Amino acid sequence: MSGAAGLRCSHQSPEASVVRHSRIALHLIATTLIASAWMTAPARAEVSEVAISKGYGILYLPLIVMEDQKLLEKQAEKAGLGKVTVKWRVLDGGNVINDAMMAGSLDFAGSGAPAFVALWSKARGIPRSEVIGISALSATSLYLNTNNPQIKNLADFKSGDKIALPGIKTSLSAVVLQMMAAKQFGDANYAKLDPLTVGLPHPEGLIALTSGRSEVSAHFTSPPFSYLELKDPKVHKVASSVDYIGNITLDVVYASKKFVDANPKITEAMLAALDEADAFIHDHREEAADIFVRSSKTKVSKEDVMTILGDPDTRFTTTPDKVKNFADFMKAVGTIKTGPEKWSDMFIPQLGSRNGS
Repeated sequence: MSGAAGLRCSHQSPEASVVRHSRIALHLIATTLIASAWMTAPARAEVSEVAISKGYGILYLPLIVMEDQKLLEKQAEKAGLGKVTVKWRVLDGGNVINDAMMAGSLDFAGSGAPAFVALWSKARGIPRSEVIGISALSATSLYLNTNNPQIKNLADFKSGDKIALPGIKTSLSAVVLQMMAAKQFGDANYAKLDPLTVGLPHPEGLIALTSGRSEVSAHFTSPPFSYLELKDPKVHKVASSVDYIGNITLDVVYASKKFVDANPKITEAMLAALDEADAFIHDHREEAADIFVRSSKTKVSKEDVMTILGDPDTRFTTTPDKVKNFADFMKAVGTIKTGPEKWSDMFIPQLGSRNGS
C-alpha cells in the first residue's frame, strides 16, 4: 500500500468522526439506563411463585390467616420482591407432606413436628435433599376420643379396636401417641398401640367415629375435630396429650435447604408473614375465628372456635417450644438415626437468638 493510501485510511473525515462519537455517546446512555433500571427494578433473582401446604384444624390457623389476608404477598412486596403468586395446597399426614416436599411440588410446608424431624434427620448431609425449619407454627392439646364406653384409659384398648389418625408411625398424632404409650406402659412398649392405628385425614376420622358405621372406635385428633366429636353423646375423651407430654410445639413450617439458600428474601418474608399472622390472631380473635369458620370443611361454629382459641393449651408462635423433645424421643426409639445437638440446628439462623427449645 502506498504512503498516500495509508495516510487516507488513517484519518477520518469530520462527518465520520461525529458519527463515531455519537454512537459512543448513545452506547453510554443506553448502558447507564439499563444499569439504573436494574438497580431500581424489583429483585427477580428469587422465585415469583410459591407453593405452600396447610392441613386441617386449628393448628394451621396462622397459615389460614396468611392465605386469607395475603400476608406473604404483602411481606414479599415490602421486601422488594414485587408481585409474588402464592399457591395453597391442603395436605394431611406427615408422609404425604414429606413426599410432596421431596418431589419439589412444595416450597414451604406446614406439618407436624415429628414428620419434619424425621425428614430433617433422614436428609441431613445430602445437599439436594436437606430440609430446614422456618418456624414453629402452633400448639394445642390432642384428644384421644372413643365411642366405646368400655374404654376409660389407654390400658383399656384391645386388639379389635381401631384408632384413626393421619399417617401411620411418623405423623404428629402417631408419634405423640407413642410418647403417651411410653409414659403409660414404659419406654420399651412405646409402640404398643401402633397395631391399632389406621390412617385417615381428620375430617374422615370425625365421620368414622361419630357415624358408628365403621371399624374405627377411637380418633386421636386436634381441635375443632376433637371438640365436635365430644358433642356426640356416644363419644367421650380417653386422654389428652398435654396431660402426658405437656404443652409443646406440635406443628412447624419447613422448606428444602436448597430453596432457602436460593431464596433468602422470600424466606425472610415467610417468617415475617407468620409473625404477622400470630399477631393478628392475638389482636383480632373474633375475626380470626370468622376466617377459620369460612375455611373449615366441618360444621364448626364461631362459638366453638372462640372456645378453642380461649383454651390456654392453644398457642400460636413462631418460636419453637420443646421441638427437640420429639427428636430426642424419636432417636431413643430408633425412628431416626441422628438427632440435633441443639434445637436451633434444625431451624434457620434467624430463630437462633430466640428463646426456643
